[in-house]
Amino acid sequence: MGFVLSILYFVVYYLTPATLFGPLAAYRIELILAAIITFISLPVLPKSYLLKTSQSVALIGLAFAASFSVLFGMHWAWGAVLAFPAFIPYAFAYLLVCLHINAKMRLQILVAMLLFVCLFVIAHGYFDLTYRVSAGDPLQSVTVDSIGHNQWDVDHPYLFIMKNDAGETFYRLRGLGLINDPNDFGQLLVCVIPLIFIFWRAKSVLQNVAFVLLPVSALLFGMYLTHSRGALLALMAVAVVAAQRRIGILPALLLAVAVFATAMALHFTGGRDISADSGADRTALWSSGMEMLKSHPLFGVGLNSFADNCDGCGHTAHNSVVVCAAELGTFGFFFWCMFLFPTVRDALTIASPKKVSDVEQFPLRENISLPPMKKAETINKAEINRLGRLLVLSLTGFLVAGWFLSRTYILTFFLLGGLVEAVFEIALRQGMIAPRLPVPAVLRYSGVLALLLVLLMYIMLRMSNLLR
Repeated sequence: MGFVLSILYFVVYYLTPATLFGPLAAYRIELILAAIITFISLPVLPKSYLLKTSQSVALIGLAFAASFSVLFGMHWAWGAVLAFPAFIPYAFAYLLVCLHINAKMRLQILVAMLLFVCLFVIAHGYFDLTYRVSAGDPLQSVTVDSIGHNQWDVDHPYLFIMKNDAGETFYRLRGLGLINDPNDFGQLLVCVIPLIFIFWRAKSVLQNVAFVLLPVSALLFGMYLTHSRGALLALMAVAVVAAQRRIGILPALLLAVAVFATAMALHFTGGRDISADSGADRTALWSSGMEMLKSHPLFGVGLNSFADNCDGCGHTAHNSVVVCAAELGTFGFFFWCMFLFPTVRDALTIASPKKVSDVEQFPLRENISLPPMKKAETINKAEINRLGRLLVLSLTGFLVAGWFLSRTYILTFFLLGGLVEAVFEIALRQGMIAPRLPVPAVLRYSGVLALLLVLLMYIMLRMSNLLR
């Protein structure tokens, strides 16, 4: 029951309560659902590995960082109280995956849920674009801040209207709630595409066509409709990482160039350039974010207040690293890296044939017990490695897209972290893999990662200024 309700919880958060429940959404059904899931999950918690992961500590730290950033950065005591539960949905996503995903079939059901969310948005957006938006739409001359544009958002919730570099109006597919921006939805699509290959079966042509190739084609079409430049770059990165294992790094890079050229020929970006000049405004925002970090080094300028501190620009940084460092300071950025580092490390570990054994080789932890709901299934080394590679590709898409988006705190990131740990735990319980890094080691490495990311951003900005 906890697993089924968890899937429903994720669907509600991605598609919004209003979409699923209509007028009943006013009764905050999502909170009622969360309360029921919490009650059902409590008996499972003491027997789970959840509290033994570094990510759990990181989420607690992020919750406190959010509160401290508002208290000290914005000098708003009540806002600090409100900011603390802001991370509860994200922590809840990680918690639910770790508690209830203990078998490959459940992992497949979760991926199917993500596919359903994506196809739901794509179908509604395509229908709106094809049958409801006319060529002579009166919004051709409407500005973004106008009442007419606000009405457009109400009438066409799955389409975002904007102008390209030539001043021509075009439409971009978007989702609702957490993915109500075309770039957000594009990022989700990039993450889901590799995960769809969990349904791939060798020598099962019809199954692969029906459950893998056709869904992936639909997701690629949806990505095209988003016209997201960040999603395109992320897709190229995923293609390079996926292909280099089989054909080598140089052919993989050539493949990425071919993907890019094809996408541009198909008008993927909607008439917007991908160049240093077109990104000048974005690097200026990155620079503003670094200045915020300098002026508020410990706790940042406050959660979700980047735009308010950007000299009246009204925009966020379009970079997840900069947003986190500027809004939460070094304190919050450290805990964000503390979630990121073990997630990436564990994903790379389960993807490596050298680090996963065919047979039980590593001693099991003492006092380990499985959740009573269902005994964890046995998965062989090849399948563990395959799942690990798919998760690495999904994380690659998320992180590359996140470098160009302000999506530091988003459900998908913490959900992926939970999936990584779920697969890692299956391998660990079979004695096929070495235990996770202890928390003290993760603390050290996370500090180094935080320093390197800030240094990388500083170097990129310096080089950008020199090239102008």
